[in-house]
Amino acid sequence: MFMDTPHSSRRLTGTASALVAALLAVAVGGCRCGTVPASLVRVESREFGRTPEGSPVRLFTLRNASGMTAQVMERGATLTGVWAPDRNGRQARVVLGADTLEAYLNGYHAGASVIGRYANRINRGQFTLDGVAYQVVTNRGPHFLHGGKKAFASALWRGEALPPQARAAAVRLHHTSPDGEDGFPGTVEVSVTYTLNDDNELRIAYAATTDKPTPLNLTNHAYFNLAGEGDVHGTVVWIGSDRTTVVDSLLIPTGAFAEVRGTPLDFTVPTALGARLDRLAPPFTGYDHNFVLRGGGASTPAAWALDPASGRTLHVFTDQPGMQLYTGKRYFQPDGRPLTEVAGRPHNTFCFETQHYPDSPNHPHFPSTLLRPGKPFTSETVYRFAVQTP
Repeated sequence: MFMDTPHSSRRLTGTASALVAALLAVAVGGCRCGTVPASLVRVESREFGRTPEGSPVRLFTLRNASGMTAQVMERGATLTGVWAPDRNGRQARVVLGADTLEAYLNGYHAGASVIGRYANRINRGQFTLDGVAYQVVTNRGPHFLHGGKKAFASALWRGEALPPQARAAAVRLHHTSPDGEDGFPGTVEVSVTYTLNDDNELRIAYAATTDKPTPLNLTNHAYFNLAGEGDVHGTVVWIGSDRTTVVDSLLIPTGAFAEVRGTPLDFTVPTALGARLDRLAPPFTGYDHNFVLRGGGASTPAAWALDPASGRTLHVFTDQPGMQLYTGKRYFQPDGRPLTEVAGRPHNTFCFETQHYPDSPNHPHFPSTLLRPGKPFTSETVYRFAVQTP
């Protein structure tokens, strides 16, 4: 796991420091007291709704001092929205989400949820581990995709607001995936921590342990639109990758790699997402490709995107070896309404899914996704928002 150099904090002394600490502690606890200045309320929580079984689902709201807001609900450890200012200070929802729990329970598909136990695909849901063959559920034709039927994205996590931090707000959510769930071995304890700091960075930190060897591949499936509305054809993207993993017609890796230069997958030079959509070979009607990242960690972005009209930018930093670029094949409503088909206006979202490669358990030369007892998994991805002036 990589870590940035800690940001310097503003120092307060004496009574002022104690007062601020007390007010922040009250705010984290969800107080609605009118005497607490809005600028000090970093984390709020409220009930977002209830599951069909009657379990409450809480929604956490994180705010920073730079004009950004992020909301996280316990179901699926899901970002229900991220709001960021443009170059003129106007706010827009740059991560799509729904405004009610009912929308997610009814199948809202643009959720920025944690994907696991295994993100992306496993060929025919089969793999061999320590000489034992396993069959997990298949939910995309003959293959396994994005967590199977009892996915982390639909599980009820339990969240808690973390104590006040210097220039940041954070919430941690926890989930237990039992041994044998969807055919996977081992009980996995997993947590994800969302931190929004005053530098407009949304940090997603994962941690997991297991009591039996098991594959693990975690990501967040956030759907971005830096303009807040309209298509993303004009969004300019750069990706620090020279290669992709080659896939068959059902998007299962063959084990080979392909160079991107000179192809529609070449984002080594900043390129608009819509510039080469018509050159993608079947079965692709949009991007759904795993890029092999060069690496970079905390200081070098793995990818970035720019919406020229608003000036909003998004830089991605990660310790993961791959990133799936995905453009939604349908038009998602910006206000979180259900998916609709809009003639002539496909691709109004894109995803930067930092992760290991698809089907890694079946390709020994891919970076390993094996989690073993006594060897905890940690990973961190940072989405840094900013604005570019003309």
